[in-house]
Amino acid sequence: MDGIDAALIRTDGREIAEPFASVSSPYDPVMRDAIRSVLGGQGPVAEVEGSLTDLHAHAVGLLLEKAAVGASDIAVIGFHGHTVLHRPELKKTWQIGDSARLAATLGIDVVGDMRVADVEAGGQGAPLVPLYHAALAGALEKPLAVLNIGGVANVTWLGPDSSDILAFDTGPGGALLDEWTMKSIGAPFDEDGRLARAGSVNVDALESLLDDAYYDRAPPKSLDRIDFDCSPVQSLSHEDGAATLAAFTVRTAAAARRHFPAPARRWIVTGGGRKNPAIMSGLSAEIDAPVDPVEEVGWDGDMLEAQAFAYLAVRSLSGLPLTLPGTTGVSRPLTGGRLYSATSAAAAARAATSRSR
Repeated sequence: MDGIDAALIRTDGREIAEPFASVSSPYDPVMRDAIRSVLGGQGPVAEVEGSLTDLHAHAVGLLLEKAAVGASDIAVIGFHGHTVLHRPELKKTWQIGDSARLAATLGIDVVGDMRVADVEAGGQGAPLVPLYHAALAGALEKPLAVLNIGGVANVTWLGPDSSDILAFDTGPGGALLDEWTMKSIGAPFDEDGRLARAGSVNVDALESLLDDAYYDRAPPKSLDRIDFDCSPVQSLSHEDGAATLAAFTVRTAAAARRHFPAPARRWIVTGGGRKNPAIMSGLSAEIDAPVDPVEEVGWDGDMLEAQAFAYLAVRSLSGLPLTLPGTTGVSRPLTGGRLYSATSAAAAARAATSRSR
């Protein structure tokens, strides 16, 4: 819940993905708390959704200004929104964000609701970024593991053949550590891993955190941010709690190896977790292969997901798959996303305004 990343790319939705510009727009503490208040799909969802959408519109405006392009130069926006509930076993996934409002505000077509079709077809609906990882990794040595440490961590395993792809959520990313750090020292995240590096891992607490059948379950599988329980570390010092939660992220990510068809020759790491030395050093110690941030192969780890949703939006417009049996467990390659036309959205907004007068 750090903020909004917006990225501009040129792509055909297949092989070509050329990044152009990007911006980050951090949430202020009030917005961060507002999003936290609706996790689980309860609380003032409509109010928060409206504010969230407007902040996305502002971020896109900043991006267009930075890139010196106009709305007419943009084919489509890929809008993921923010996940507040993810229960694929119940065929439910909920990402707040009003795509029609965004399209009407910016005058640009929007593809949203990217997870819904997959979940309704029996898939996990997550992770969604593996096909973008595969597009970027074409020339890299395989097998390759791409580990994304966001709020929840997920991994993409890419084999030598372009059809060899497996992906799933591994466990917590930075969500638990961020919340612990906020509660402990009032900071939104553990900058440079200082808190975790100052502490020691509590083995009993770590084993309690790891005592969940999810981590042994074969993929496909996915998690919700609210699936994790911090209670095993509640009695620990600020530093030891942070060290233990960082180790939890490391151990669950490393455990993903048992599900790979073949060992990865290299792991590259994206997401905010790659900036935490406690996590990165832990991964290097646990995994018997090189572990590097994605910048080592020329990718932008801060903007990879924003780029990915733009890429997926173009694939959606072309009717290309967004998910595969190996990425979400859906029974066949499946397209997804819903197009919100800027023209239609603007007309609907005008009609609603007229009715309210």
